[in-house]
Amino acid sequence: MDIGVARTFLEVVKTGTFVSAAANLNLTQTAVSARIRVLEEQLDRPVFIRNKSGAKLTPAGEQFLRFATTLVQVWERARRSVALPPGRESVVTIGAELSLWSPLLRHWLLWMRRECPEFAVSTQIDSAENLMEQVQDGSLDVAILYGAPRRPGVIAELLFEEKLVLVRTTPTDRVLGAEDHVLIDWGEEFAASYQAAFPDRANSVVAISYGPLALDYILATGGTGYFRKGFVRSYLEEGRLALVPDSPEFSYSAYAVHSTKADEGIMARIRTGLRAAAAIAA
Repeated sequence: MDIGVARTFLEVVKTGTFVSAAANLNLTQTAVSARIRVLEEQLDRPVFIRNKSGAKLTPAGEQFLRFATTLVQVWERARRSVALPPGRESVVTIGAELSLWSPLLRHWLLWMRRECPEFAVSTQIDSAENLMEQVQDGSLDVAILYGAPRRPGVIAELLFEEKLVLVRTTPTDRVLGAEDHVLIDWGEEFAASYQAAFPDRANSVVAISYGPLALDYILATGGTGYFRKGFVRSYLEEGRLALVPDSPEFSYSAYAVHSTKADEGIMARIRTGLRAAAAIAA
């Protein structure tokens, strides 16, 4: 079977429409329809019921779904294995959200180099949504994410739990107003919790989506913001930041997400390294 056909099938399942699948795959809707028609001819069964609201799987489509996922995952692993550098037995692919790379993934890379010299390593930074898709289609062995959306065919293992705490710049006798608060994008769950905790607070004058940039900003200008406690610990110890007394704290947990069909031997090594890295980062 053409792997492109399997990928197209999975994209229609994910988006629910041929139009959206075509846009995501950079294909025309005609090309998507042609690929699905080829698949249905090969299976001798319709896999989708088309209607005005989109495309819904038939019983045959439901049965084929798990095989399509496996086909794509096996192909991706085969493609990577063929291209292995000399002296390596396998390749480990891992992705993470930007804010998780330092220090967690930096420690993990050093651990892999020291403890698993037989593995080649491929890494990437991307959005949580894209990383989840790549875990599902087999192009990533594991994704490290804050928050773990539920998806079919994937397992989310808790890696570590962290707190988001409200800090301010020092000296603490300097008066800071509402305009000095920097709103940092820690995801939808944090946004909802923050809104519930501060229902009357006006919208922030400055909003920043990347924690380290927000920290640099308030250290330069003075201000307040919610940050990962582990990330700002050294600044608290140095006295450059201080915790805001009696402010609410929010849970912010990281997960290692992988396919239910992932190679358990490889996952065991990745898991051991991630736990070691998390212990160092903590």
